[in-house]
Amino acid sequence: MLYTYNDCIKEYGSDYQLKKALSDQKLYKVEKGIYSSEKYASDLDVISLKYPNAVFTDESAYYYHDLTDVIPDHFFLATRRTDSRIRDKRVIQSFISNEVFDHGIIDMSYNNAVIRIYSRERMLIELMRFRSRYPRDYYKEILLNYRRIIYDLDFWKVEEYAALFANGDNIMKIIETEVL
Repeated sequence: MLYTYNDCIKEYGSDYQLKKALSDQKLYKVEKGIYSSEKYASDLDVISLKYPNAVFTDESAYYYHDLTDVIPDHFFLATRRTDSRIRDKRVIQSFISNEVFDHGIIDMSYNNAVIRIYSRERMLIELMRFRSRYPRDYYKEILLNYRRIIYDLDFWKVEEYAALFANGDNIMKIIETEVL
């Protein structure tokens, strides 16, 4: 399990006791301000703890939703426009307007970690919005996997999310022609 520095201070009482737990190997330092009860911690757990207000999106979300088998090179996180910049080389950050940021966020269990991620319905909208950004074969792979799970999607939510954007009608037309 992962802990922040403040969690460790609450648990151990002081910085001295924390350092003692580290030297006794009851606790392990993962990186600055993050500690683990196990010797090794996954980057996914660390990123989720380090950036609790961020949401997994883009290539990370497609991979975690099992819509592609391409493992992303970075963690793709979305934050509000007013949030500060993430200065972590493992993360690619995108800023989303406050009006649409909260729509479609779910908590998902992935490899024993609970992550905040956009739902498959929201990611379908994002795929259509930014389809020219992706290589053609990558886009087609995700599209074919959406066709495979089409009956599992909640299309009321898809329409709701599409309506949040100025070109929502065009997004729905593209979904109707390419996915349905």
